[in-house]
Amino acid sequence: MVSQDSDQSDSAQEKIAENPSLWNNGRSYQGNLRGRRKVVDKDGFRSNIAIVISDGLGRVMFAKRLGQQAWQFPQGGVDKGESAEQALYRELYEEVGLERSDVRIIQRSKKWLRYRIPVSMQRKNSKPLCIGQKQKWFFLELVGDASKVRFDTSGTPEFDGWEWVNYWYPVNSVVSFKRNVYRHALQEFSEKNMRFEQQSGGV
Repeated sequence: MVSQDSDQSDSAQEKIAENPSLWNNGRSYQGNLRGRRKVVDKDGFRSNIAIVISDGLGRVMFAKRLGQQAWQFPQGGVDKGESAEQALYRELYEEVGLERSDVRIIQRSKKWLRYRIPVSMQRKNSKPLCIGQKQKWFFLELVGDASKVRFDTSGTPEFDGWEWVNYWYPVNSVVSFKRNVYRHALQEFSEKNMRFEQQSGGV
């Protein structure tokens, strides 16, 4: 279960933040990951997608990092030559085992949302230098069976558990330097989520 103790959650997340191989989707940044080139813009921000999956009742999927007491939304880099939507469906399958037919897109963020990686955690020897992520966010509704969620489709699992949580819970539960972007994205999607809550009569 997701811990409801915010102090404990903050402590665990800050420990994760000290290790880039844990907070950066379990992968240290390189110019070429899994044989695929990741896109870093002229300002040093890596193109990335983030995925918020709703149960259609006002709750969202929150996933637990493999072997850690750290939770986040699924996310992943956009490959060179790949659109944000193509990256969405690839990462959706690689990270949580869901396919295009299992979800429907409710909303996309209007802009790319940026967060900076703390300077002490940047990989100074990487070329080009990645100083943060710029993310296109997607709000999805799960229309398939939640039992299809799995973490072994890529051979390098990112997560080992998940829960449906209150819509706003992730804002204060994710690692601190991601909180502003989480807040911004959920605020942008909140009207659509409110409709889910109203239709269901509340969770």
